[in-house]
Amino acid sequence: MSVSPDTAFALANGVALPAWVALALAPPAARWTPWVWRITGRVLPLAYALAYIALLAAHWPADGGFDSPAAVRALFDSPGALTAGWIHFLAFDLFVGTWIAQRAAQLGIPHWMVVPALALTFLFGPAGLLAFMLLRAVLRPGSLRPAPGAP
Repeated sequence: MSVSPDTAFALANGVALPAWVALALAPPAARWTPWVWRITGRVLPLAYALAYIALLAAHWPADGGFDSPAAVRALFDSPGALTAGWIHFLAFDLFVGTWIAQRAAQLGIPHWMVVPALALTFLFGPAGLLAFMLLRAVLRPGSLRPAPGAP
């Protein structure tokens, strides 16, 4: 059974927003937060990975490639490749958002201060990661140093 790119896009988006809301509303001290983190940081990114692979398998090869902006544009002219690319963003952004929430909790950064970085990660991916790293640099500068023995 094959799912159309439009259906896959709608399903992936329909799951992403509630997951991000749950992540933003999951303070580290809540007893249900580990479940939220498990779902947003493992279950959903892995489900998105499966959808990504299925879409690529069903719609590859598409015209285009990765060697120039024009080639990437041509690649994403394929609805299947475009939807796979979108799901790729959803998977990685949600994984990174969960890492941000977990790392902030480990560092004792108040959850309410992390929520803007989560929102930025949801909307603009790397901008949210940058916001969190800046927050860490201000509040926990020592946390940016490599651990002893780390490369």
